[in-house]
Amino acid sequence: MNMTLKAMLAALLLSVSLGLSSGVMAQEVAPINVNTADAELLAELPGIGPSRAEALIEEREANGAFESVEDLERVSGIGPATVDRMREQVTFE
Repeated sequence: MNMTLKAMLAALLLSVSLGLSSGVMAQEVAPINVNTADAELLAELPGIGPSRAEALIEEREANGAFESVEDLERVSGIGPATVDRMREQVTFE
């Protein structure tokens, strides 16, 4: 009986722990404004590392703000597949 009670308490504790942690994991992240973000923040986007982040900044400084996610393809190395991966994670305000 004592072992069964311990097992039930352990299962309950595990269930509560997992329930609490899933809420943390489900938090939404605010989209990144590609027209104002620095290189470090841009590098967090999928398919964008430090060099492409710098290229994004150079492109927006040379040719103006990005108006849509498709505009990101102006940067060498950013194609339709990369744009699709980051579509929900960027903003242009």
